Amino acid sequence: MSDSPEHTPGHTPKPPHGVFDERKNIDRIFYALVGVCAAVVLADFAYEKHGHFDFENIPGAHAIFGFVAYVGLVLTATQLRKLLKRDEDYYDD
Repeated sequence: MSDSPEHTPGHTPKPPHGVFDERKNIDRIFYALVGVCAAVVLADFAYEKHGHFDFENIPGAHAIFGFVAYVGLVLTATQLRKLLKRDEDYYDD
């Protein structure tokens, strides 16, 4: 048996160091996603659209619609939570 600190009783081993433990990696992913989103919106200016509805012909309309729908969904869910929320011991006997 080894006397190393990793195997002593009562000692919890350190979890392995992950990619997302460093702030710079998270920042890189965030800025990469922002860049991809910006590139997709800019690519929307590069071709002629033939949308079914008039608003679909506006460059970036689907991105704007998606953002507004997402914000609306989050705001609706926060209000709905107040209505559906139960006490912490609701399911206890």
